[in-house]
Amino acid sequence: MHLKSSALPNVCVSLTALSTPEAIRKLRMFKLAEIRLDGMKLKREEVREIFSLRLQLIATCRPGNMTEKGRAELLVEAIDAGASYVDVEIESRKWYRELIVSKAREKGCKVIISYHNYEETPSDSALNKVIEKARRYGGDVIKIACKANSLSDSARLLGLLGHQSGLIVIGMGKLGQITRVVAPVLGAPFTFASLSDGKETAEGQMDFGKTLEMIGALM
Repeated sequence: MHLKSSALPNVCVSLTALSTPEAIRKLRMFKLAEIRLDGMKLKREEVREIFSLRLQLIATCRPGNMTEKGRAELLVEAIDAGASYVDVEIESRKWYRELIVSKAREKGCKVIISYHNYEETPSDSALNKVIEKARRYGGDVIKIACKANSLSDSARLLGLLGHQSGLIVIGMGKLGQITRVVAPVLGAPFTFASLSDGKETAEGQMDFGKTLEMIGALM
């Protein structure tokens, strides 16, 4: 049976390294999109313009090339403007996390608490502790993204979905690509994809069209 894309689980396209006009043009093509503020170099008024579009948008600003204060200001601007979700790294300092979560609650924006491990996939018990902490921190959605060094790592990540709700699991790297396709079919709220080849925001991420096609083949 062939399913229309509207009947498939949500695929969130991650946008980075685009100008504001480019981003706005692209956004109208998708049901759900992540705006990587750390890679967009947007002014606060541009953030407001994008997140005022009344679309399903995730505001994400990873650490690395901005101060915590600067990141917080952009995320608060996005929430105020109408972001549907905001992503907060689990290792964030308390003041930062509580500021973002409080503002999100005030505006009806859902909170994604994210955990990233770029070296390995920890044990099941360690991952469950991460999930418990993320829920205590106020996560409506918990995102677990770990480097998959084997197919068994991917299998363990997918296995978490049998015991948790509101959980996104991602195996980073080539051996984790299966999680990007299977997880939303097994109940993850959504999965992430790139705008096109060469526009990936994480290792092993596939482009939107390919991801949607592969999910469709399973349903």
